Amino acid sequence: MASDSRSPENEQRRAAIERELEAARSRVETLQRELAALDVDSNWQRRGFYTSYYATTGFLLGSLGAAVSLLANIIGSLVWSQLAGVPQSPLRLIQVYLTFPMGESALGIDNGLTLAIGCCLYLGTGMLYGILFQLGLARFAASATLTARLAYATVFAIVLWLVNFYGILAWLQPLLLGGSWILDLIPWWVAAMTHLAYGWTMAVVYPWGEYVPYRVESQQI
Repeated sequence: MASDSRSPENEQRRAAIERELEAARSRVETLQRELAALDVDSNWQRRGFYTSYYATTGFLLGSLGAAVSLLANIIGSLVWSQLAGVPQSPLRLIQVYLTFPMGESALGIDNGLTLAIGCCLYLGTGMLYGILFQLGLARFAASATLTARLAYATVFAIVLWLVNFYGILAWLQPLLLGGSWILDLIPWWVAAMTHLAYGWTMAVVYPWGEYVPYRVESQQI
C-alpha cells in the first residue's frame, strides 16, 4: 500500500523546506539591497561647492606656503645682514613673531628649542590661512590658468597682510602686551613680500588639492 503523503513526517519535512525557502528568499532580498546600495555609492558625485574638502586640503597645503614664506624670509635676512653689514639672526622673523605671545623678551631669544617652537607656530598659522586661500581659489579661480591664480593670490595675500598688520595687530598687540614690535620691527615691504611668497605658493600648489570626482569606467565585454 502506498504511503500516505499527508503523514506527520511529510508535513514536518514540508514545513522545514518552506522555512528554508523563506529564509533563502529573505537573504536574496537583503543581498540585492546591499548590491543596489553599492551601485549608488560607486556612482556618487558631489554636487555644489565642496567646502569641507577644500578646507581640508587648504589646511595641509598651507604648511607648504608657510614653509616657502619662512624660507624666503630666512634667505632675505641673511642677504640683508651681509649687504648692510649688520649682524642679524636668520630667524629674526620668528623672534619678532614670538613677541605676540611673549612680548619684548622674545627679541633676545637665541634658544634653539624656543625658535623651533616659533617655527612650528608660524607653520601652524600658515595652515589655518591655507583654508581661506584654498577656499578662495576654488571659488573664484577653479578653472583659471596659473597666471590668473597668481593674480587672485596676490590680491588675497595683500588683503591678508593689511588685515593682519593694520586691522588686528596694530591695536591688539599694544592692548595685550604694551608694545607694537611686529609693526615697528618688520618693514612694510618685508611683511608684504612674506605674504606674497605665501600666496604665490598657494596658487602654484592649488591643483594638488583640487577636487576631481572619481568616475567608474564601465566595462564592456
